[in-house]
Amino acid sequence: MLDLARLRALHAVSVHGSVSAAAVALGYTPSAVSQAVTKLERETRTTLLERRGRGVALTDEGRHLAATARQLLALVEQAETELEERRGRPAGRLVVGAFASAARGLLPGVLARLGSDHPALDARLLEVDPHLSADLVSQGVIDLAVTHDWDIAPLAAPEGLERAVIGDDRCDVLVPEGHPLAGREVLDRTDLPHHRWICQPPGAVCHDWLVRTLRSTGHEPDLAYQVAENHTHLALVAAGLGITLMPRLGRGPLPAGVRAVPLEPVPVRRLFALWRTGAARRPAITEAVRALHEQWPLRTF
Repeated sequence: MLDLARLRALHAVSVHGSVSAAAVALGYTPSAVSQAVTKLERETRTTLLERRGRGVALTDEGRHLAATARQLLALVEQAETELEERRGRPAGRLVVGAFASAARGLLPGVLARLGSDHPALDARLLEVDPHLSADLVSQGVIDLAVTHDWDIAPLAAPEGLERAVIGDDRCDVLVPEGHPLAGREVLDRTDLPHHRWICQPPGAVCHDWLVRTLRSTGHEPDLAYQVAENHTHLALVAAGLGITLMPRLGRGPLPAGVRAVPLEPVPVRRLFALWRTGAARRPAITEAVRALHEQWPLRTF
């Protein structure tokens, strides 16, 4: 009989594309994932992974078995959901995926609440990029995702997923003290051109929003510093090197020498929770979504 834990390891390698990434998602060591797949190969007397340069790739047989593993894991989830629903209380493992600022500014309180109220629930956190969240939920890698969208890129829940709005995260323009915009009470979009900008790298929704907004005023943006980490943005602003647009969630206290100036109309990103339709009745999902709603007014900026 095939071992379910080993099938789970193979499925994770299939989803994430490498042993190391699968290990991070499962909370294992890379060695443990490799050993699980090796034992599965012995059980099946089939080569499931093959070397490709410095990494690995699934063989045709490996891809077929990984697809079967996904179906089996879905059946296991269905059985676990029904048992948990019959017990009427959250239990088992719940893997929550969240983007960086939500993981920092929202999830600590949520996870602490779940752990305190439901000791039989093993809630875990995995930081994931927002654009990967829906696929990871669909594939069963994570059970619940906290993700977001903007007005220029609405989030459409794929078939088989349900979602709930958590709240709206407002954004401000952050400028160095002494900057020409620092003394303003409020800004509009015509104030934004002709400044050196600190922004997310291309491909990020924040980057796309800024480029579209500045071009709508008839000016090409001067994107002098393109970095992913918000704390790096703050350090660059504090050094007087440019200005940035930053959501409030997870921002933390502003460093000395940095001022937040509101922008009208206010840029907003909307936060959502996503979960599989088949798990909608699971008490762990219900309680996690409730905790997200209750924690939102208490979030840290």
